[in-house]
Amino acid sequence: MKNKDSSKNCFFIPLVSESQIRKEKQKARELKKTRWWQRKCAPGICYYCGKKVGAENLTMDHVVPLVRGGKSVKNNLVPACKKCNQEKKYFLTMEWENLKKQK
Repeated sequence: MKNKDSSKNCFFIPLVSESQIRKEKQKARELKKTRWWQRKCAPGICYYCGKKVGAENLTMDHVVPLVRGGKSVKNNLVPACKKCNQEKKYFLTMEWENLKKQK
């Protein structure tokens, strides 16, 4: 299945059930409560832009988005500033970086 955003190229997005997405979001909420996540956010630096925004201003981002089949596991979760997380949306990092270069 292809999802076409009117202003962007087509990207393959596998079908992931809503129940699977809910399950993974619940796992992410649980991981947010752990010491592991607190340590990951402690430096207060966004994984994507490298800006120091403070731990309280970081969000949890799935490197491989849930709608693309990503999981809520430690090696797929990174702290991101709100701006980067909102801009990245459902894109893979490489896709998102390419889109930013095109602007």
